Amino acid sequence: MNQKTIKMAVIIASLMMSGIHLSASASDHGSEAEAIKMVKDAVALVKSAGPEKAYKAFTDHPDNSFKLKDLYVFVYDFDGNCLAQGANPKMVGKNLLAMRDVDGNTFIKGMIDMVKASSKGWYGPYKFNNPATQSYELKKSYCERGAGDTMICTGIYSGKG
Repeated sequence: MNQKTIKMAVIIASLMMSGIHLSASASDHGSEAEAIKMVKDAVALVKSAGPEKAYKAFTDHPDNSFKLKDLYVFVYDFDGNCLAQGANPKMVGKNLLAMRDVDGNTFIKGMIDMVKASSKGWYGPYKFNNPATQSYELKKSYCERGAGDTMICTGIYSGKG
């Protein structure tokens, strides 16, 4: 092999290695146990610091708080208004009660109904865009009742749907 061919092989190998690393990072899904712990920690922060400070922490996640792998906290009131969103701050302040997944499921309404009936539990599966992979994946969310008529949730992705 000549020098140019060797350099090209090294570059291609490096790119392939980078691609493998990026794929492994993108598929690093949070677990059910991690999601439940995140929600319980979020509920505790709402109680200790108050909703306003807590919601800001969930949305901005300073010091990487409330953000782990592909897990993040989101909060809605029972009318469907987004109060905090750790993956997409642009959703905060919007009413998303009627938002549907690609299969037509009104999943925010479904989560709210579940929390109203049971105070906590898993909702899903539904299809949602995973910000880590930029593709729609099956997701289920663990939710608990928050302050007043609100729910605090973290969802886990389980792959392509």
